[in-house]
Amino acid sequence: MLSSLHPKELTIRKSKILRKSPLLRSLARFVTEEAVRLIFKIKFEDIYVVECWRHVVYVHAKGISKFVSYADFPPILGVEPPSPAEIAMWRRRWQKQNDASQKKQAPKWWAEFFAHKFWQSLSAPILYDWGFLVRLIKFAFTESTLTELRSIFRRAKRYVVSG
Repeated sequence: MLSSLHPKELTIRKSKILRKSPLLRSLARFVTEEAVRLIFKIKFEDIYVVECWRHVVYVHAKGISKFVSYADFPPILGVEPPSPAEIAMWRRRWQKQNDASQKKQAPKWWAEFFAHKFWQSLSAPILYDWGFLVRLIKFAFTESTLTELRSIFRRAKRYVVSG
């Protein structure tokens, strides 16, 4: 089951994301500390630096020193939406997964990422924008995951509207 946290606070912290190359993949705009936290199941405080190189992302955190593909990061608001070519990059990346049942879907933590974004939305328009983005990439999720995300969206909507 997806997390149903209710954090409704705006946290501002110094970014640990460094651009190490003048030329980056277009998917670099989706690299976030929150995604890194969910990929590796760590706390924000445990992230030392996230370096965006030309072809890969290097994550250095407490007990972690790994290269990560740009295609591992989910889309976010505030930047250009994913293009068809970028969607194709995600699909190629998912085909490389070991679990045959997951070869056509995004990693399971993507759903948790979007559930968190629903709960963190400070206003109804932002929440609706996150919902629209999930609808745009609904191909990335199983039907049961989409149903669960819709349920979380509805609960977050009641929370945002009443809050």
